[in-house]
Amino acid sequence: MPIRPAPRRGFLADAGLGFAGLALGAMLERDGVSLGGEPTAAPDGRPHFPPRARNVIWLFMLGGVSHLESWDPKPALTRYAGKTIAETPWGPGVTESPYFRRNVRDFAGLPREQMQSVFPLQVGFSRHGEAGVEIADWWPGIASRADDIAFVRSLWCTDNDHAAQYEFNTGHHVFDGWHPSIGSWIHWGLASENDDLPSFVVLGDGPDVCCGGRGAHSAAYLGPRHDGVQLRVDPADPLPWAGPGPDVAREEQAAEFALLRELNDAARRGHPDDDVLAARIQAYELAFRMQDSVPEAMRSGDETAATRALYGLDDAVTRPFGERCLAARRLVERGVRFVQIYHGNGGGGGWDAHADLKANHGTLAPQVDRPVAGLLADLSARGLLDETIVVFASEFGRTPGSERSTGRDHHPYGFSCWLAGGGVRGGMVHGATDELGFHAVEDRHYVTDVHATVLRLLGLDHRRLEVPGRKRLEIKMGRPIEAIIA
Repeated sequence: MPIRPAPRRGFLADAGLGFAGLALGAMLERDGVSLGGEPTAAPDGRPHFPPRARNVIWLFMLGGVSHLESWDPKPALTRYAGKTIAETPWGPGVTESPYFRRNVRDFAGLPREQMQSVFPLQVGFSRHGEAGVEIADWWPGIASRADDIAFVRSLWCTDNDHAAQYEFNTGHHVFDGWHPSIGSWIHWGLASENDDLPSFVVLGDGPDVCCGGRGAHSAAYLGPRHDGVQLRVDPADPLPWAGPGPDVAREEQAAEFALLRELNDAARRGHPDDDVLAARIQAYELAFRMQDSVPEAMRSGDETAATRALYGLDDAVTRPFGERCLAARRLVERGVRFVQIYHGNGGGGGWDAHADLKANHGTLAPQVDRPVAGLLADLSARGLLDETIVVFASEFGRTPGSERSTGRDHHPYGFSCWLAGGGVRGGMVHGATDELGFHAVEDRHYVTDVHATVLRLLGLDHRRLEVPGRKRLEIKMGRPIEAIIA
């Protein structure tokens, strides 16, 4: 008789892989059980010192949001529009910089007609909040929450292309090889708070392969069980291959699991010291529970009409990202430690505005502004913002000059992100770029400083999160941005 191949669903469940295996790892580590072959988590999975926050929502815009048309508007760009950068008062300091010469398409010494001309701001800006933070007019919703937010205007990284998406999320240039992402370090260092859900969830498609791919939310040498688990914001099918399949009734599966539970209990009694057997049994049981817990967490229909409207679910423009933001709130209130949300998928990323920046950002900003503002408002109203860190980031900013078109080029030498909630000092600006927005010149921060800040607020000492034989340089660990910690 020919051997019938096992269905994919059966193989994943039987091998303890996929979704169940990833979440199972965190539970077993909490209980002191190791599946072997991978480093263990922090000794007891507890914070190193009292935490200010418990969860993180990491909003990442793929492609490079212009810091100049968002959180660091520069009126000088409009005053000097059409001139070459060399002809501005800041020209010598910029064009003599080695960073200028290394920029993607902008080299000093070219004939004037080939040099990058200063490109005016493509949208107005105004002051918001008690501190009068300057924010571009494409972001009215987030601007209304300015008093909750610490804007960091002095970030830099080393990758001039979209693999900076990998660098921002891991702290390593893609040529360094594969390293754990910030979400995976948190998953590795802290115990799970929910036995039915993974600690690290990813919503939306991440970077393309050329930009680091899954590396932006992978655990690398920490082991695959600390990878981010990608879910769909779809209660009917949030995770392909996790359910029993359309040909298996829920009642039938429940009866099967009742029988298996009896057999498992007998096996436990007969082999009380067999950790591998215990892990396998727990994987089956966890997979069954997840078939209910994951769709329930994704079920936005349970929310009131007012809450759904707050996230923009009543508008076709804002609904897709609004559903992810609402799902993130539901996940963190159920104990998920780290939710990574992507926006702008495809190619180098949707925000990659090399041409017609006004149309690009003017279209994409409204897709995310209302949902993110709604997320901050909802977290605050529910008392969750005090324990949830929200990070809004992109891999780099965009150049102050035009790319000989109506767009801006990649710009890693000075750009912005922001943080809110969970011990962050709101209503402030930290760091600065020069008057053109070219260089980070005040309180400069490599991207791992954002990582170190988040870890600090979660109660983790980033210097103690090291694996034997995997020495990290000081810059790869980063330093907390003390000025934005309340």
